[in-house]
Amino acid sequence: MAVTSTLRIGGSRLRRLRRSEALRTLVRETELSPRDFIYPLFVVHGRGVHEEIASMPGCYHMSCDVLAAEVREVAALGIPGVILFGLPAHKDEVGSEAYARDGIVQQALRAVKDAAPDILAIADTCLCEYTSHGHCGVLRGQEVDNDATLELLARAAVSQAEAGADVIAPSDMMDGHVAAIRAALDESAQQHVPILSYAAKYASAFYGPFREAADSTPAFGDRRGYQMDPPNVREALREIEQDISEGADAIMVKPALAYLDVLARARQRFDHPLAAYNVSGEYAMVKAAARNGWLDERRVALEILTAIKRAGADMILTYHAKDAARWLQAR
Repeated sequence: MAVTSTLRIGGSRLRRLRRSEALRTLVRETELSPRDFIYPLFVVHGRGVHEEIASMPGCYHMSCDVLAAEVREVAALGIPGVILFGLPAHKDEVGSEAYARDGIVQQALRAVKDAAPDILAIADTCLCEYTSHGHCGVLRGQEVDNDATLELLARAAVSQAEAGADVIAPSDMMDGHVAAIRAALDESAQQHVPILSYAAKYASAFYGPFREAADSTPAFGDRRGYQMDPPNVREALREIEQDISEGADAIMVKPALAYLDVLARARQRFDHPLAAYNVSGEYAMVKAAARNGWLDERRVALEILTAIKRAGADMILTYHAKDAARWLQAR
């Protein structure tokens, strides 16, 4: 009786503003929009290719002719950008198709800009998809040679920018990569092209489905010698600070869901635009559970994406981008 009296007299009833969808919408603190998304795409050589990736239902390997229709659909959904990953026709020790003028991503960039000139075309800049050994740089014995790799990354970035990339996104985690790429872009009259750096990219087990999609599993060892150790967050802030000092225009935390604390710390510390990558394993887990009837895919996916934005992301790279855009428009 005393509790009831206290509430009647003026105790706070926080449930008042939750009683209807209209009230919940009015006081909602974090608003998710299709404008927050970047959609990853996997491009391959050939024509008429549109093959679903087994571990990533709803995602496809596409040839450039199919890609054109895809990016027009993405743009129509209000999603402002795509990021391109390429599967080369041939791999070698130095990943030469990554910086070839007629490389698969270079072809895809031209196709994207022809099909949807206003959509943001982001080029993932790394060597792992293109090397015969599957590592992100030039090998010296069993280790990646950091400094020898920088020259090739810079060549790839320039080639991608000349093919029409609006943004260069280095994902290799080499020391000094942003400085090398910035210098190369500036020297080749591409000083207007921004760099979105995968500044805090962890050596995560959540990348498994992506490695099938991009055919980029290392032939030996792993990437823990250059990607970040999952227990570390202070190191992530140093990585971000270093990339900003070298000229990164925007920064990224990858993965997103298991690293929301890193994302929040980065948001508190830095004023640069902040991206988060809702990676393949995070996507595949939701898809698998939904297919088994264990959860509601729509509600869970939107909850995850909202959490990523709530933690501080300005932009979210996600394989759920098209579905999420439709779900948000249907609300």
